Amino acid sequence: MSSIFRNWQRFLALFVVLLMCVGCSKVVSISDNPWEVVTVPTEAKLLDIAFSDKSHGYLVGSQSTLLETKDGGKNWQPIKLELDEPNYRFNGVSFNGEEGWIVGEPSLTLHTTDGGSSWSNIPLSAKLPGSPISIVALGENTAEMVTDVGAIYKTTDGGKNWKAQVEQAVGVVRNMERSADGEYIAVSAKGNFYSVWRPGQEAWEPHNRNSSRRVENMGFAQNGQMWMLARGGQVQFSTPNNLEEWQEPQYPEFSTSWGLLDLAYRTPDEIWISGGSANLLRSTDGGKTWEKDRDVENVPANFYRIVFLSPEQGFVIGDRGVLLRYDPTVAATATSEPA
Repeated sequence: MSSIFRNWQRFLALFVVLLMCVGCSKVVSISDNPWEVVTVPTEAKLLDIAFSDKSHGYLVGSQSTLLETKDGGKNWQPIKLELDEPNYRFNGVSFNGEEGWIVGEPSLTLHTTDGGSSWSNIPLSAKLPGSPISIVALGENTAEMVTDVGAIYKTTDGGKNWKAQVEQAVGVVRNMERSADGEYIAVSAKGNFYSVWRPGQEAWEPHNRNSSRRVENMGFAQNGQMWMLARGGQVQFSTPNNLEEWQEPQYPEFSTSWGLLDLAYRTPDEIWISGGSANLLRSTDGGKTWEKDRDVENVPANFYRIVFLSPEQGFVIGDRGVLLRYDPTVAATATSEPA
């Protein structure tokens, strides 16, 4: 009996050691941290960011949060709007020059033509399928809005009229992304399938996930490929010439306990991935190898959104009012250092 107990003790000790080793990260650390933590005057959940020019921009989030910067994102000030509901959730913001849009829930659309000096509330139909989660400003009085069930609407008259772009909604989605040429990819709420819509199509094209792992997020790469983040820290890219086929999955940080939440391209070759527990990973060779930014690991937040407005201007959005700002001078200094 005692020998059985000792054997169980050895097995338990071995299991603990193995578990600890699995949790150890062997990813190479990046030598330069180009991200600075920016103090913002809110602890609300930040959800989206957009700029009318390099200096002037807006952050939106829960609790009717609207923040403005006039120095490229270094400092932010709250903007108070007179609305009939004090706790709107501002899901998305987009600018095209001085013209900008904000969407949120309960169903809300705000429109500005003077860079945000004034905002008008555009009424939405009570029959709108779902709640607005994203909008993109396309030109003068023109914008495209999507809801959390995959309904897509477009206006060309400043929001007076909205025309449905797809006949049937796709169902409740966990996230949705738009490509530069107007294609959309939407991940189902449970992550068990995804759907693609291209301009001119009457309905979404559903696709089953390609493994047993739940899909967390998907989007479009700068070279025409699609990318997929799945549970267990998995990253996958579609083949360059066939979006129906997927390359072998990658694990930038093998056997991690935190999930991958978003992916963004700074350049065609430089990719950043964010995740839970303040994790940031970078690839400078298009996703072949990865390195980790350990200088931001102590930030008390999950990094769930990465936005690059240009190769020189980017932000990482975290929960509880956490915002990181990309500093191109750090990256430039690191690149210019001799090997």
